[in-house]
Amino acid sequence: MRFARARAPRVAGTMNKLEQAYAESLKMSAMAGEIQSFMFEPIKLKLAPNTTYTPDFMVVSKDDIIELHEVKGFWEDDARVKIKVAATIFTQFQFKAFTRKKGMWIEESF
Repeated sequence: MRFARARAPRVAGTMNKLEQAYAESLKMSAMAGEIQSFMFEPIKLKLAPNTTYTPDFMVVSKDDIIELHEVKGFWEDDARVKIKVAATIFTQFQFKAFTRKKGMWIEESF
């Protein structure tokens, strides 16, 4: 008999391994001048009463565009819905999601 292992509870403000790897790639982009800066979980967006969304990273592009990046190993239904709703409400930001496949970051825009 096999039992599913529960994931460790998420600690706000702490990066998981995938987010740490993505932060390293953002550091390299900043050093190369491809982006101006980035921050981990700097804002929480209110989508509806009792419903919020906290993007993993805020990235300021070299063109002064604020992008909100989500890093996922896999998508749960509620996470995809939240980023789509956020992109609809908060049009002043660009929303992007990243997954890693075979060592490459794959981008999805919303």
